[in-house]
Amino acid sequence: MFDMKNLNRLKKLDEIAPDSMKAFWAFDKAVFAGGALTVQQKQLIAVAVALTTQCPYCIELHNKAARDAGASDAQLAEAALVAAAMRAGAAVTHSTHLFGA
Repeated sequence: MFDMKNLNRLKKLDEIAPDSMKAFWAFDKAVFAGGALTVQQKQLIAVAVALTTQCPYCIELHNKAARDAGASDAQLAEAALVAAAMRAGAAVTHSTHLFGA
């Protein structure tokens, strides 16, 4: 099912819902522009989120964007481990729901 070529099908959304997709693309561009956080920092956050949501498209796209912004293997590894800690931490903290008061 996963194939980066599938992203070409997004053009169909652009055709069917042009106003919404123009707004989405403008939002996406604005979010990933440098600001209080650098482009590299934003892309490292995106990599961690993509690993957490396990979206293969996002992982590939944001890994490339992070590398294009100068992210190193060490930075990407730390972002991956932050994502892992967040997922593990959520499982641990949610375990509190297993036990009575």
